[in-house]
Amino acid sequence: MLLEVGGLHISYGDIEAVCGFDFHIGEGELVSVIGVNGAGKSSILQAVMGILPCRKGSIVYKGKDITSLPSHERARMGIRLVPERSRIFPRLTVYENLMVGLYGLKGRLNVGERVDWLYGLFPVLAERREQPGRTLSGGEQQQLAIARALISGPDLLLVDEVSMGLMPKLADEVFRLLRQLNTEQGLTMLLVEQNAVASLRISTRAYVLETGTCALHGDAAELMGNSHVLDVYLGREAK
Repeated sequence: MLLEVGGLHISYGDIEAVCGFDFHIGEGELVSVIGVNGAGKSSILQAVMGILPCRKGSIVYKGKDITSLPSHERARMGIRLVPERSRIFPRLTVYENLMVGLYGLKGRLNVGERVDWLYGLFPVLAERREQPGRTLSGGEQQQLAIARALISGPDLLLVDEVSMGLMPKLADEVFRLLRQLNTEQGLTMLLVEQNAVASLRISTRAYVLETGTCALHGDAAELMGNSHVLDVYLGREAK
C-alpha cells in the first residue's frame, strides 16, 4: 500500500474539521474524496502534505510513519500537492515557476528532459515560458500548477479542487489530463473535489466525506449509482 491513513483528526482551535477518517491508496490508483464545501476535504490533503498537524491519527507512506515529518521531507519522499486555485507565483515566469517545483532536487533529475516532457503535455506553457505567471488565464495557471507539481516526478500527487473557478470546458480538459496521467503514466493520485460527477468518472475508488467523517466509500462506478450519492451530490444526472 502506498499510503495508509488511520484515525485522522484535524482541528482548527475548538472546531474539529476531520473526525477519525481512515483511507488508503494503492500504487497506480486514482482515489477521490468528494463532499460539500466545509466537509473537511482540503484539510485531509494538507494533513497528508504536512501543512496541517494531525491532532490524532497516523499517516504511513511507503511503509514509513510520516505523521510527524515536515512538509519538505514529505516532498523529498515523492509527495506533491497541487493547491486549490492554482496558487502560482505571479511575478515569476512560467519557466521559473516550474523550477520552484525542483527545489532541493535539481541534482537528482535531468531537468531538461522533465521540462521538455511537460511542455509536450502542456503546449501552452511552452509558448508562454518567458511570460510572468500573472499573464496566464485561469485555465493556463491551473495547468502550470499541475506541471510544477509534476516536474519532480512524484510518486503521489495530491490535487485540491482542481476545477474551482474554471469554465466547464476547461475543467473537463483538466480532468481528462489527470486521467491520462493516471492511466498512461501510472501516477497515483488523491483527488479532492466538489465536482463529484467529474471526479467519480475518472476515479478508481472514492470516499464520501460528510462533516469530517466518512459516510460512504467504495468503487467509484458503484458510488455513481448509489441513491444517496445520486440525490445529494450528483443530482440524479449520472445514471
